[in-house]
Amino acid sequence: MNEENLYTILGVEKNATQEDIKKAYREKSKLHHPDKGGSEDTFKKVNEAYSTLSDEQKRHNYDNRGNNQFFGFGDNNMSDIFEQMFNFGGRGGQRRTAHVDKIVELHITPVESYLGSEKTFQFTRKEACNTCNGKGGDRVTCVTCNGQGMFAKTIHNGFFQQVMRSVCQSCNGNGYTFRNRCYVCSGSGTKEVGETLSIKIPHGIDDGQFLKVAGKGDYQNNGYGNLLLKIVMIKSQNFEKLNNDLIYNIDFTLSDLQKEDFIVPHPNGEMNIKFPDEFDTSKPLRVKGKGYSINTQGDLYIKMNVKYSRKS
Repeated sequence: MNEENLYTILGVEKNATQEDIKKAYREKSKLHHPDKGGSEDTFKKVNEAYSTLSDEQKRHNYDNRGNNQFFGFGDNNMSDIFEQMFNFGGRGGQRRTAHVDKIVELHITPVESYLGSEKTFQFTRKEACNTCNGKGGDRVTCVTCNGQGMFAKTIHNGFFQQVMRSVCQSCNGNGYTFRNRCYVCSGSGTKEVGETLSIKIPHGIDDGQFLKVAGKGDYQNNGYGNLLLKIVMIKSQNFEKLNNDLIYNIDFTLSDLQKEDFIVPHPNGEMNIKFPDEFDTSKPLRVKGKGYSINTQGDLYIKMNVKYSRKS
């Protein structure tokens, strides 16, 4: 994606703050989530845009591409640049393979993030078809493009030359056609399977972050991509997470306020908290050092609410 695409996909300006980017990402990811009828391609683009723009260094590097159209290619020559741009090799007619990572949402709670719990989850992915070994059937080299999958045309313009590439329509860029398609997978080379995985959640992981499980993505281009787990933090057991701080919401009755203390079920064990002399529900009660430890030590904030009925 070019610079305009990254910012416009999230619907933010180029000078947007990280908070603006995170807010826009949440809205777009909910809007385009495949489970809610959205487009999987658009959903992936939203995640790719957020992955770059939410990282200051990646965002800086990306913005600088506007000043250098070949930024990031190092000392590669022009042939190497085109090969990287098109995932296409010009040496000996070898086509490069590319694996797209599979993105799956993983819902966790603030307590699971705090404890670094082991999380077991289920998901579906595409595995290689056993009948055709992932090939889709009996392949034959495309006679139109001679197995290249693309056509290249060099246009000379004075001191410059431009290479125009187009996808072969006969094989859709695959470089091959089928003599006989696999009757099991109908030529796709894959089958949908369900899988169960268990992973250990890193302490303090937050909403919108990603975990990578190598080789557990979909089968494509004769290999497996990676599985990217997008963390979705959900409120649970009255706990919330805000950066390094752990938030606990608790409701009191009028009779509760007559007591000396109350209990908070902190992940490290129950805590007896003394009621403050001045009770103000607009200000959370802070317990220092009882939050997440990520670079710096966070705190526990207790949001105290009073509920009662005037009807006897």
